Amino acid sequence: MKFTNLGEANSLLNRFMAELRDVDVQKDRLRFRRNMERIGEIMAYEISRDFHYTRQAVASPLGTAQMNLPDEEVVIGTILRAGLPFHQGFLSYLDKAENAFVSAYRRYKDRLNFDIHIEYIASPSLEEKTLILTDPMLATGSSMELAYKALLTKGKPRHLHVASIIASKQALEYIREVLPAECTSVWVAAVDEDLDDHSYIVPGLGDAGDLAFGEKDG
Repeated sequence: MKFTNLGEANSLLNRFMAELRDVDVQKDRLRFRRNMERIGEIMAYEISRDFHYTRQAVASPLGTAQMNLPDEEVVIGTILRAGLPFHQGFLSYLDKAENAFVSAYRRYKDRLNFDIHIEYIASPSLEEKTLILTDPMLATGSSMELAYKALLTKGKPRHLHVASIIASKQALEYIREVLPAECTSVWVAAVDEDLDDHSYIVPGLGDAGDLAFGEKDG
């Protein structure tokens, strides 16, 4: 299983990450969503380096240029609702991609214990395609696992790219065990050490869905 932490290199990505985490900047929902999009754009560019390319002729007004162009069928899959701005960043760069959406949410049994529930899937066929499965916060890894298994009902992708903004060490260890190592690449912008009692990433950034779209009732 290939693993890449884009935050380890110095780039503008780290400024966008700092603003996502900053409790004062977070008060501007528009900027929070835009920073998630920006990170999605950067990650889409980096992932595209791993695509398969073929040499193709492109006609210009003055002649013909030979260009290396990607020839993979890409599907961007997103776990609702927090992943929507992140998804848009990927779609801005991978504008010819198909799209898939999965609802995965925590149903709490008590204050600290919960199960992950999947209730909605909208996806094209994934058979032999390249699936980029995005979720901004990879906390325990359970939502990612269940979303992937739910999407397998639409066909088996040729390759899976798991893309998250922040991952916990625990989640990374978990998905290494439950996702197919031979055809999975994992991309993150930061790795945080801990989870709190509610399985939120620490230091993390808080609830990405609430920060992007407002607090939910219940």
